[in-house]
Amino acid sequence: MKVNKWTLGLAACGLVSLPALVQAEEKLSALQTALSSTTISGYVNTSAQWDIGTGNANVPGFAYNNNKQDGFSLNVVKVTIERPLDEGQWSAGYKVDTVYGPDANQLATQSTGIPADFGVKQAYVALRAPVGNGLDIKLGVFDTIVGYETFDAGSNPNFTRSYGYTIEPTTHTGLLLTYQLNDMLGFSAGIANTFGPMINQQAWANGRAESYKTYMGSVAFSAPKEWGFVGGSTLYAGIINGLNTGFAGTGPTASGARDTHFYVGGAITTPLKGLKLGASYDYAAIDDTSTTPDGDAWAAALYASFSPEGSKFGVHFRGEYASHSPGLYGPGNVSFNSLPANPNQVGVFPTKVFALTGTVQYDLWKNVLSRIEARWDHSANGADAFAGDIAGDPALKNHFMVVANLIYKF
Repeated sequence: MKVNKWTLGLAACGLVSLPALVQAEEKLSALQTALSSTTISGYVNTSAQWDIGTGNANVPGFAYNNNKQDGFSLNVVKVTIERPLDEGQWSAGYKVDTVYGPDANQLATQSTGIPADFGVKQAYVALRAPVGNGLDIKLGVFDTIVGYETFDAGSNPNFTRSYGYTIEPTTHTGLLLTYQLNDMLGFSAGIANTFGPMINQQAWANGRAESYKTYMGSVAFSAPKEWGFVGGSTLYAGIINGLNTGFAGTGPTASGARDTHFYVGGAITTPLKGLKLGASYDYAAIDDTSTTPDGDAWAAALYASFSPEGSKFGVHFRGEYASHSPGLYGPGNVSFNSLPANPNQVGVFPTKVFALTGTVQYDLWKNVLSRIEARWDHSANGADAFAGDIAGDPALKNHFMVVANLIYKF
């Protein structure tokens, strides 16, 4: 430590202590080093939505579509504090994602089960161990390993969520290991308390043995740049099996059923620069070993996105079809990330549904994602329809909506 003459004079008079001063400087230096590696980011997500026609008692039941009809909405505010892993062999860091607003309630991670316009989306300690190319470890609350879309609407090609996202889990509390074998292949494997999303929810508290856990695994493939125009294309597959408390039976397992979720999806680049095509497929098998019969749900989607490099303009399309066993989604069995716990707000998730979504994006302002979206949902089952003023008595098979969406990212 370099000490100037003025400091030496104060020390001689007994006004300062050199060891204490050195210690304070060392502590400050350590704090400055830690803060210099920490980042703060997030976004504010707002929208204005118009559902064409009258009556909002029976709206489509895809994720995060409740109480936003025919009005202006603050959807969610996200704040992320993170110290990412560095390149060291024994690297350590953390990440905390906090979300605020109505979508935080539907994310439903609150350990109390009581919505409060607040949620912890992710909160984990990140580690890297010197195993091969490096084994990355997450312990805590982390995003699910499957899905084409995410909770963060600004990271998706469209503002509204697909039915595939609707039947997927969102978060888990547990341990996740990730290993990148080479530039093309990566693997993940994990163990969690339950299918999610409630933080610290235990299977033993829901009629299962203490050893009952949720298991997951995935493999990711990325095409190398040397493969020509398909370079950068991706293919991903994953499976998750565990207790899903969103589906309840009537016997000993009335507080939950086993859910096995299969996912495969990917995106391919094309010879036309800026054009990317994608596809996803979700299949969920619900196994309730009580007196309630088993059920399943599946959803398939095709995506097309065109956004010229360096342009503020983009166009995104999604076509999808979903189907599920009768009675699987509704007031008695509430999906973990799509339908809220209040039965009076449950949207219509038809046993067979087709949807088309088109989104135009043009970012006029710096850091602002701005887009207009039109969506059409069609019930392919005559018993499940949309619209109508009377709750529980839908009358129309088609539902149309238009949304303006602004997201400021910081």
